[in-house]
Amino acid sequence: MTDDIVIERNEETRRYELNVGGEPAGYAEFRTSPGRISFTHTVVFPDREGEGLGSRLAEFVLGDAVARGETIVPVCPFIAAYLKRHPGVYDASVSWP
Repeated sequence: MTDDIVIERNEETRRYELNVGGEPAGYAEFRTSPGRISFTHTVVFPDREGEGLGSRLAEFVLGDAVARGETIVPVCPFIAAYLKRHPGVYDASVSWP
């Protein structure tokens, strides 16, 4: 695992952007409606795969959504799979599509 990971929510691009060492490494796209956030697509760039960054990104975006009081709608297969691998953690905040 690498250090210097920064994940930020960018409302303009509707993405959580993942940077490692100051370089883009992936993102999670989302759509919002009042009180809801739908995760639509998650990407870790090929040169950064296999480092656990996708899980770090998923954990961050889901935690941020919960902290904001948003209901999570996991349209993205990666986010849906992450939620299924962590039963009970986010259940109260998830609305399955």
